[in-house]
Amino acid sequence: MSKIKNSLSENEYKLILATETDRLTDLSEGKLLKLHRRTRRARNKAVQQYRRAGAQKVSKKGGRGLAKKVNVRRAERAELFEEALSRVSYQLGVVAHQSAKELKAERLAAAKKDSPAPRLAADGDGKVASKGKARVDKTRQSSGRKKYEASSIAQGAKRQAKRDNR
Repeated sequence: MSKIKNSLSENEYKLILATETDRLTDLSEGKLLKLHRRTRRARNKAVQQYRRAGAQKVSKKGGRGLAKKVNVRRAERAELFEEALSRVSYQLGVVAHQSAKELKAERLAAAKKDSPAPRLAADGDGKVASKGKARVDKTRQSSGRKKYEASSIAQGAKRQAKRDNR
């Protein structure tokens, strides 16, 4: 791979150096996105050149196998950019995951702060002045409820009678 690195242009070499793991750890998400875009563009260019050169050499060499042997250097170059892109993508994923965790924590804190949940009273002896109203289920007294319950009881009785007659 060092032969390939030495044959890169200055801009391409700087790009490969910028994608080394120790240099990626200090970058922010925005800078990583820009580097990812540049690296992906360079990788696409290298792959495109590799494929085009290979396609042109097939007719000259008389077959794909012979043409591939001649096109090894371009393939290695495309692979170099592919590895660089994978390093940047991985680091971008790590930073994006961390950013998502921070945003989630912020949203949860904001939601908790604005929550309409009852708060504990600071003062008072814990006793309520009035007893309030007794809660009684008044739906049981409605005619519709009585019909529903009678129907349910009848259905149960029918099912039981059916089982008993078996």
